[in-house]
Amino acid sequence: MKLQSQLNAAFTALLFVIMTTAGLVIYSLVLDVLIQDEQRQLEETGELLISFLSEQYEDASEYRNIDTFLQEQDLQLFLYDRNLDTVLFSTMSISVVNEFFQENDFEDSDETLWQHGNDRFVTQRIIFSPEQSGMELILLTPINDLRAVQQNFFFRLSWVFLIGALAAVILSYYMTNKLVTPLSLLKKELKKVENRQFDQMKRIRATGEIKEVEQSVYEMSQTLEQYMNSQQTFFQNASHELKTPLMTIQGYAEGIRDGIFDEKDTEKGLEVMVTEVNRLKKIINEMILLAKLDSQPDVYEETEIDVQAFIDGIVSKALPIVHENNLDLHQKVDGSITLHADEEKLLRAVSNVVFNAIRYASKEVSIHVYKKKNEIYFDIEDDGKGISEEDMDKIFYRFIKGKGGETGLGLAIARAIIEQSNGKIYAGPSKKLGGAKFMICLPVSSKPKGNKKGKS
Repeated sequence: MKLQSQLNAAFTALLFVIMTTAGLVIYSLVLDVLIQDEQRQLEETGELLISFLSEQYEDASEYRNIDTFLQEQDLQLFLYDRNLDTVLFSTMSISVVNEFFQENDFEDSDETLWQHGNDRFVTQRIIFSPEQSGMELILLTPINDLRAVQQNFFFRLSWVFLIGALAAVILSYYMTNKLVTPLSLLKKELKKVENRQFDQMKRIRATGEIKEVEQSVYEMSQTLEQYMNSQQTFFQNASHELKTPLMTIQGYAEGIRDGIFDEKDTEKGLEVMVTEVNRLKKIINEMILLAKLDSQPDVYEETEIDVQAFIDGIVSKALPIVHENNLDLHQKVDGSITLHADEEKLLRAVSNVVFNAIRYASKEVSIHVYKKKNEIYFDIEDDGKGISEEDMDKIFYRFIKGKGGETGLGLAIARAIIEQSNGKIYAGPSKKLGGAKFMICLPVSSKPKGNKKGKS
């Protein structure tokens, strides 16, 4: 059964239960109200009769002479003498009076409902003054007359309930249709995601939680599309990066085997082969590291890091290249800063960014570390040509490298490590030096929540 049908069936069943319960309660309450109202009317009628009789007869003993007057009243009543426990007069026949007298206790003034055969009667007693006379006027009304009113009222109420229920069901169908339609459309969009038809994805109009789900699905499809494109680019670039050194090695190896090269060229070829093999090893090692970062995010050993000593270590490693390229490397750490992270991994990430800046710098590279609230920022800037708008969005993709780059995996590794440390890395233009600027933002304690301590 479809969701819309289930919702409509559930709502209709709930509505039926509520209206049935309400109807039964109202049905019983109406009879009680009618009985109370009938007793009130009987009391008013009886009091009027007694008031009239009191004006006509001065002595209570003369009340026995009022048969003719009472017989003229279109009422069912008894003139009862409590002292003698006998009915002095009734507008009903003697046989009916006797049956009433046998089936009911006339002396019990608390009994308001009397039985006669299969019928029941509502009663009301009015006492003559003075009370010592023991005279009572007992008026009766058949409950069947009240039940007729009750049924007529309930019949009209049933029509009101029926029309209201019909309107509620129609409204329910409209509301559930409005609720379920976005879900049905969302199901179709998810099918497109399953079939990788990302270019055919459409936004769905919805509200509330369904809108949030729709937004999540749309963002998920964009992320999946971006991931699949990056994976496709990764495999294309990886095959190219691996194929180039392999072809170089193959060419020199075949030339040496076939004796094409002389001794000098053979020696040169062997040097090229060693260089290309080292390049292959570096590419493969970095690919393994990236795969490890993706597949083992819980391998994370957090330690306390002195940022000044940390930066000094990176600068010491970079000095030979800095001197070789005649660059000025400036580093500044504002105050005494410590953070908690996996030092080995973070060293790899920051070093990759610093060496990338050195590779593209013209004369100067700057490293500035400072703290804002509970976050630590690493600003790494150079005075090179900067990053083009075209490369800005994909600078951290795998095998995306600029002119003079090595493997194209350094920044991808840096981003993976920093994000694993609950941090962020951004790239943009440097206002200070005019080249590129990389900003790394890390929390003071960067261990991912729920990850176990381990050795990488």
